[in-house]
Amino acid sequence: MIKLLTFFCVFTLFGLSNADIQANKLFELINSKSSRNSHVTNTWNVSEEAANEFSPAYIAPQDGLAQLDKIVALPGQPAGVNINQYSGYATVNPNAGRALFYYFVESPSDSSTKPLVLWLNGGPGCSSMIGAMSELGPFRINSDGKTLFINDYAWSNVANMLFLESPAGVGFSYSNTSSDYDHASDKNTADDSYVFLVNWLERFPQYKTRDFYITGESYAGHYVPELAYTILLNNKKTNQSIINIKGIAIGNAWVDDETSLRGLYDHWWTHGLISDATHDAIFKYCDFASGSLSALCHNIRDKAMDEMGNIDVYNIYAPICLTPKQRNTSAIPGSIYNFDPCSDYIMEFYLNDPMVQKTLHVKPTSWDLCSHVLTTWNDHQVTILPIIKHLIEKGQRLWVFSGDVDARVPVTSSRYSINSLNLPVETAWRPWYLNKEVGGYLEAYKGLLLITVRGAGHTVPSYQPQRALALFSSFLGGILPPSS
Repeated sequence: MIKLLTFFCVFTLFGLSNADIQANKLFELINSKSSRNSHVTNTWNVSEEAANEFSPAYIAPQDGLAQLDKIVALPGQPAGVNINQYSGYATVNPNAGRALFYYFVESPSDSSTKPLVLWLNGGPGCSSMIGAMSELGPFRINSDGKTLFINDYAWSNVANMLFLESPAGVGFSYSNTSSDYDHASDKNTADDSYVFLVNWLERFPQYKTRDFYITGESYAGHYVPELAYTILLNNKKTNQSIINIKGIAIGNAWVDDETSLRGLYDHWWTHGLISDATHDAIFKYCDFASGSLSALCHNIRDKAMDEMGNIDVYNIYAPICLTPKQRNTSAIPGSIYNFDPCSDYIMEFYLNDPMVQKTLHVKPTSWDLCSHVLTTWNDHQVTILPIIKHLIEKGQRLWVFSGDVDARVPVTSSRYSINSLNLPVETAWRPWYLNKEVGGYLEAYKGLLLITVRGAGHTVPSYQPQRALALFSSFLGGILPPSS
């Protein structure tokens, strides 16, 4: 089981930094792990009685902190752009000195009538500032690493967007108790994120009764459902704050180890990335159902990586960034329609600028896309499907969206995972349209929608921002995108 987790985590942890360069090193690291048959206990008891396991959340005084968190303007922000932005910390454990960083953008028009939406990037251990600065936030960073340009398709156009770096040890989030970093896990991440939300809503009380949604991608296929489940359980307590959660949307989401790994290799094969012989050998020698992977299995997976070669596994048709010096610093302003393959280097440069960190109200630190202090992950769940079934039963809106050129958590994996739920089909597979072009495809099941985004990679809004916003708007409205 640890082996399966390692395979996923390492790709995400380093691949977001520059998957095309580090793929070979990553595979060597994966193969260096020896605990092939370790078992990870499932710590989630999906039941109504589980509410008794939760204690009241720590709530600190929040008066006046929202105003202190206000950002006048980010360094390099285009002139004449007036939006309400906030950032700072919320303490989730005062004894340990554990605090989580957030960045919040109010919708520039009619913010008081629009929902509150939380965005989480995955990893585990990767920063949600990736989403904020290179996917769906109000700005993206120019190739000079110093100035910003407007994202015309920011999700804050239709919602008030809250980005959270979680757990502690990720991005700007921290703990004064270093041993906290040894206890990172699905469960602890959900619990701390819940405490953060309760405190944040005290800081911004105008959002307490607002419709609330959770969105995210990749390993947020764990984070998002687990946090939604935690919220629903705590909402049952009369002495806890009620969070008005209405639904979740997860993109290219890892939700089940067995089906996701099967879908991964089928996707590689059907897209011509690996040979027939290697594909057949993987399914002959790798037992994904049990999580027990033999040495022969590891060898054939190594061969699959070699066959695939030096491509960006997060978008198999995208150019790769060969070196940080490759970024074209004269290409200013940037274009929302052309995603920079060197954007990760640019983001690291910008968020490590002392003036940027001062503006964000953070402790001076070395910001990384993905954490280097979280060296273990203690309770990765082999499947999130029972939690997803629970959320469906509780009437939560649940969308699974997928960029169709991602080979890290491909649409094939999402389809296999959803098919294992055996949900009745309510709307058969069909295309959806935007500006008279096919934006992707969808199939609606009882309680869940699977929707693809044509031409998008792992980080859907990075590659197809207009289609991603259209999808997100439909999700908030609870309506299917048009069929023509």
